[in-house]
Amino acid sequence: MLELSNINVSFNKGTVDEMPLFSDFNFSVKKGDFVSIVGSNGSGKTTLLNLICGTLMPDGGKIIFEGKDITRLAEYKRARQIGRVFQDPKIGTCSELTVLENFALADNKNKPFSLTGAINKKRIPYYKELLSQCNMGLEDRMNNFPSQLSGGEQQRVSIARALAKNPKLLLCDEPTGALDYNTGKNILRLLQDTCRQKGV
Repeated sequence: MLELSNINVSFNKGTVDEMPLFSDFNFSVKKGDFVSIVGSNGSGKTTLLNLICGTLMPDGGKIIFEGKDITRLAEYKRARQIGRVFQDPKIGTCSELTVLENFALADNKNKPFSLTGAINKKRIPYYKELLSQCNMGLEDRMNNFPSQLSGGEQQRVSIARALAKNPKLLLCDEPTGALDYNTGKNILRLLQDTCRQKGV
């Protein structure tokens, strides 16, 4: 499903401070895999995710996704099939929009703007279904703003929002890092269960 082949990445390239991070790095993920990457700060975990979703381009090597070379494909085009959850739940949601509006924003990503309403009312039951899997009653709080939710609730909304477009791959950058131990454990269970059910 995903293959990184002979990836090279250096920071401050061409300067005295040049620092190679990846040198002929190879990595692959099969469909249905749930992979955890563990490493110290600065070891390249976030950089790896940035390479996969297109935030960062490699200096050399190839990134193959679903049999296609996406090495130079723009981030917004990759976002059609690759979802992302960040460590800070505030990054995964827009604070000035309600939970419902956040889902509509995700649904309308990569679509041309028009004068029609942004919220597709036919999709609301689907959003509620995604939120109900969080087992926190969030499906009844769709008119709340993220700031009215706890950190754990915001992260659950962020995960559900990332899954709303049915991505084939979901990248999570330390999704439990800003949460307490028990909430973090529940978030990981939610991720595993949801990804398994959806085949992500």
